[in-house]
Amino acid sequence: MNHSVGTAVSEGQSTFEAADVPMALLDEEGTVVGWSQAAQRLVGYSAAEVVGRSAGALLVAADDRAKASQAAHESTLRGRWSDLTQVRHRDGRSIDVRLCVSSLTGQDGRDWWIVWATDKASLPPWPAEATAAEPLLAALPLPNRLPIGVVIRDTHLRCIQVNDTQGSKDGIPLPQRLGRTLTEAAPGTDAETLEAVMHQVLESGDPAINVDYQAFLPANVRSNRILTASYFRLDDAQGRALGVCVVSVDVTDSRRARERLAILGEASRRIGTTLDVMQTAQELADLAVPFLADYATVDLAESVPLGEEPLAHLGTQDGRIPAFRRAGLASIHPGTPESLFARGEPVFVPPTSPFTNVLRSGKPHFEPILDASPSTWLDHHDAARAEKLREHAMHSLMVVPIHARGAVLGVAVFMRTKDPRPFEEDDLLLAEELVSWAALALDNARQYARERSAALALQRLLLPRRPTGGSAADVAWRYLPADSHHGIGGDWFDVIPLSGARVALVVGDVVGHGINAAAKMGQLRTAMHTLADMDMPPDEVLSRLDEQVIRLTEAEADPPHPATTTMAATCLYAVYDPVTRTCTMARAGHPPPAIIDPYGHVTFPDLPTGAPLGLGLVPFESVTLELAEGSVLALYTDGLIEARDQDISAGMNRLRTALARPDLTLDDLCSSAVDTLRAKPPSDDVTLLLARTRSLSADQVASWQFPSDPAVVSRARTLATRQLTQWGLEHLAESTELIVSELFTNAIIHGHGNGDCSSDRTIGLRLIRHEMLTCEVSDASHSHASHSHPLLRHPRTTDEHGRGLFLVTQLSHRWGTRHIPDGKIVWADQQLAVGA
Repeated sequence: MNHSVGTAVSEGQSTFEAADVPMALLDEEGTVVGWSQAAQRLVGYSAAEVVGRSAGALLVAADDRAKASQAAHESTLRGRWSDLTQVRHRDGRSIDVRLCVSSLTGQDGRDWWIVWATDKASLPPWPAEATAAEPLLAALPLPNRLPIGVVIRDTHLRCIQVNDTQGSKDGIPLPQRLGRTLTEAAPGTDAETLEAVMHQVLESGDPAINVDYQAFLPANVRSNRILTASYFRLDDAQGRALGVCVVSVDVTDSRRARERLAILGEASRRIGTTLDVMQTAQELADLAVPFLADYATVDLAESVPLGEEPLAHLGTQDGRIPAFRRAGLASIHPGTPESLFARGEPVFVPPTSPFTNVLRSGKPHFEPILDASPSTWLDHHDAARAEKLREHAMHSLMVVPIHARGAVLGVAVFMRTKDPRPFEEDDLLLAEELVSWAALALDNARQYARERSAALALQRLLLPRRPTGGSAADVAWRYLPADSHHGIGGDWFDVIPLSGARVALVVGDVVGHGINAAAKMGQLRTAMHTLADMDMPPDEVLSRLDEQVIRLTEAEADPPHPATTTMAATCLYAVYDPVTRTCTMARAGHPPPAIIDPYGHVTFPDLPTGAPLGLGLVPFESVTLELAEGSVLALYTDGLIEARDQDISAGMNRLRTALARPDLTLDDLCSSAVDTLRAKPPSDDVTLLLARTRSLSADQVASWQFPSDPAVVSRARTLATRQLTQWGLEHLAESTELIVSELFTNAIIHGHGNGDCSSDRTIGLRLIRHEMLTCEVSDASHSHASHSHPLLRHPRTTDEHGRGLFLVTQLSHRWGTRHIPDGKIVWADQQLAVGA
């Protein structure tokens, strides 16, 4: 906290918080002429017993009596005296007290004295220089240098005595005050309220403590001084009210300090509630109005809301001012009519103005009395702003740079319009405190925006651009990153074309947020593509991916602390075959998919859960389901269904309801489900992948089975050519014949590994016409050799073998192999279009 603010607060804590104070009024001879009830409670003597007697008689020590007499007759102490002493109690015992005496001025020109006393036991330690201190300071817990005003009023509330401090505090000159009531000296409702308090004190005898009022200053004086007063009745010898003693202290600074401390406390609660740059700037403006200013703006360099690096020096560059944008705007007037620019709009910064001076120097501009005359920079460089200043009577200005970590992010402007007081130095200190607090929040938000933008860019770069399900399915997807507080997560999805017109559908979620999660997501997606290209079953794909996650974790681990590096993810992998209309799925700790039949009925298939990837705990299991044509598979991440206040089953039920919309197109269903289910604000990324299944008709697939005999190769070529003619693909007949020959020969020769044929072995041939022409040759033997993968070789001219697959590579768009339960399939794809 700012030191001056802390000091002021300490002073503010010493305002009148005392109860009734023992008090006596003495004439110039030291005779008691007035006595308070609190004085009677302190020393036991009633007013009847002491009024008319010398006050010195109450002092125990002769030295104290001499010292008091000397102080009363010498001017060296300027009419003030304060000291520790002993007074005599009515019961004969001595009481240690501090006596404080101050001279008063009356109409008759005689010196009167007001005396306070307080029990020494209730006092804090008193500084050595207390003898020269203001007298009331001993009676009340006030710093000894804080000036106290004293006024004595008679039973008609006319001022009969006053000390020299009071006039400088409440603004009423001495000639105007003496002999008059307060309402006569300073007419108005405030004076009437205070006189009502004094009447009550006179009637009841009970003191009134800590009554606040404003100084009675001329209207043309721009000040708002606050005083607090305590009122005590003085009694005569008969116990009747002699008058009222009023003691006052100026608490303006202490009250303002308390207000400033409260504002700073509010700043800690209200500024920086989000990691949004624009919102943080608006929070600063909202807090400043009306506590500090009537109108406030926060203008940031355009790079800041984007998360880009601010300039170390935001001055003019090549004669041009950096672009600024209005991020915060607040006013005591609805609609902020003072502002030339709406929130979010670019802000014009005059090349010659206090704003540019602040940007160049990095120091605040403080103008308590704003000069808006035609000769200033306003009319020369910014006539529109000058008109606004005059229209709304803006008379006091502060422009504070927003610093953070050695850079200037922008400027905050504070103005007063309706409040007649000019800004003071303390106001500038408070403004700088608020801006400093906001600057840290702004820079945190800026750095987060930069990291979030980088993570989002990386994630979008790693996600598929234009996923397509080919002939197997129509797909629609939505990916929505988490809000600015939680950050980008590690969600990913993929649609991967497989051989035989099949398609793989993948949705995964890396645990964590930020750029690290996005990078790990990219690693897993790359590994998934590699494994999918190997055409393994879903359960084996997840097992291999689990191993990969473990290897990545071990590679990144810190050797001394291997347990500190973790990488966990969930995944759902599904393969749909449009020829058989079957879908084989496996999951690793991921929510189960939803299946929507063509009539809109939604089910969640019972799949083995599996452990999340990276744990290596249990094997994964695949489940195969047959789907009706036109069914929709819905794969999603937990951000779509999870809520902090609900069980996950409730989220799945809400998902069931959201997906039961057979009337919607696939894209509309995707949008509707996400809009309905996404939490606001979301705490995690949301990913939804929908795939509406297709099926290939019977006339798009042709298949045959042949014995494992070289003599059937010619028959296979003939059947394949005949089928291509029926499909109108005669232009692919020659290449297809060669591919069939090579794949058949390869299956026959290498099926057993020794070149022998077996009558119990069969070889299958299947042609699929979809977006490609796929030729598949399956070796349905259960022998170990049939499970070996054919290898591509680049044969030399002297080699007798090895040219087959090399030829297949030249003739096809791509080729590969995959396992089936009873053997393997070698396949080759050709593009349908001629010359494609």
